[in-house]
Amino acid sequence: MDPLEADTRADVGALAVPGATLHYEVRGTGPLLLLLCGGNSDAAVFDRLAALLAADHRVVTVDPRGNSRSKLDGPPVDQRIEVHADDAYRLLQRLSLGGGPVRVFGSCSGGLTALELARRHPARIAALVVHEPPAFGLLPDAAERLAFIDGVYETFRREGVGAAMADFSVLFGGRPAPELPEAHDNTAFFLAHMLRPSTHFLPDLAALAPLGDRIAVAGGRDSRTQAVHRPVEILAGRLGQRLLEFPGGHVGYAKWPEEFAGLLREAFADLAGR
Repeated sequence: MDPLEADTRADVGALAVPGATLHYEVRGTGPLLLLLCGGNSDAAVFDRLAALLAADHRVVTVDPRGNSRSKLDGPPVDQRIEVHADDAYRLLQRLSLGGGPVRVFGSCSGGLTALELARRHPARIAALVVHEPPAFGLLPDAAERLAFIDGVYETFRREGVGAAMADFSVLFGGRPAPELPEAHDNTAFFLAHMLRPSTHFLPDLAALAPLGDRIAVAGGRDSRTQAVHRPVEILAGRLGQRLLEFPGGHVGYAKWPEEFAGLLREAFADLAGR
């Protein structure tokens, strides 16, 4: 039976962490694989990909704190990648029996979270695939790019979500952001509290260099000409990695889950063989 047509209902859990309660979902059995989404997404964006990977993995997805069902304990605050990495580590502490190394896939700001998780807890990482993290600070024109992001935020403050997202679309070749599976619309929270902190975050590549044989760097086939793709090219070069090409654009895992899952398995197998 096609895994997408099978009963792939997730076991749902909640984990209290400092300042929030995380909503997470678990599917399948096998090596633990943590999928970290980014931006204004939640665990629902990985439903189809997780259903496929659950055939041979114990797949964990999570709503980032402040998004959808992962409620903050107090009023909204700016989100820090370091805190999201702590959340991911606490989730692994709960779900990874024996505390051994696991596989991780992170996309967009989830990729930044995954890199920070690897830097802080390298022993917990068996293999990491990071997909188009928005590390604009790596670019030679970083100041210009980060000023653009700050301008999007100011547009949001003055004119609201619609105008800000219209400006933001420049990073994706001027196309509107694709509609994605989601439990709730987190766009306003993303613009107010996640956009600037995530794009201003700079991964510690010197600290990550010794983990290079456990990290694969990937970008979207359809986003190669878009500004959102540029940081991953720099990241791959700085880590001494060949840039892998995955289907679709920045969120190709949502539109092309079958091909994406196959390439993700190949990437993990390659990392295991290094």
